[in-house]
Amino acid sequence: MQEIGTGLATLEVDGHRADVRLSRPEKRNAMTVPLMRDLGTALERADAHEDVRAITLLGEGEVFSAGMDLRMMRERVDREARSASERASDEAASEASDATRDAFPELLDTLESTDAPTVAGIKRAGPAGAFELTLPCDFRVLGADADYGVVEVRLGTFPHGGATQRLPRLVGLAKAKELVLTGEYIDPADAEAFGLVNEVVPDDEVDAASQALADRLAENAPLGMANAKRALNAALDTPLDEGLELEQALGRELDDTRDYREGFEARIEGREPEFEGR
Repeated sequence: MQEIGTGLATLEVDGHRADVRLSRPEKRNAMTVPLMRDLGTALERADAHEDVRAITLLGEGEVFSAGMDLRMMRERVDREARSASERASDEAASEASDATRDAFPELLDTLESTDAPTVAGIKRAGPAGAFELTLPCDFRVLGADADYGVVEVRLGTFPHGGATQRLPRLVGLAKAKELVLTGEYIDPADAEAFGLVNEVVPDDEVDAASQALADRLAENAPLGMANAKRALNAALDTPLDEGLELEQALGRELDDTRDYREGFEARIEGREPEFEGR
């Protein structure tokens, strides 16, 4: 296992799977700017690793994540409550406020842009910012007793780390409004029923189930999965004719690859294919 940056995220490669973990268990993996930056670096390294075909996003210790670090958020609110002139005269405070605001969307962009499919394992806690962290993932495995949901309207704000845009694309606008505007935790069985999560398992089995799913994904052709992700991610934002053109173009990119030939030859020969990502 490799510690990343300040040690608040770790990366471990096991075969064709990379396990990326939030590693601040003594604080229930509450997210700070250093943790978010370490996590982004770990995801980038995992996605660039020549052997990695699928990535899990997990929490070290008992929980996935308690969300944003409350002390960090209070300090940001205090800084931004100061007058504009006070902030302008305090360059360090201004930079700290910008870093707190920018680090999370940058992390989510990194997570969303990976070529390898990603699986979030949410055990026991995944509220607010931790909930939003899971939305760019391709798959979500949820613990049966997990506190999972966007609760920000109960804290005087609303979820603005991507939930108002990503959540409707996952569950539809009406359900997204219900989840965001009530601020209530989501029953895990309901989350599975309306398609927010792919699987619900006992909390102590979340990490193993997430890794098992990632291992199944890693059996597939990595270039095929990467291009499929690009086409699928564009589907809801692209007119049908443009989406079909993109799909065809991405398919043509794979026509002359070694893995495309290997897939068909293996099927004809009645054996399992050996993909190499080229």
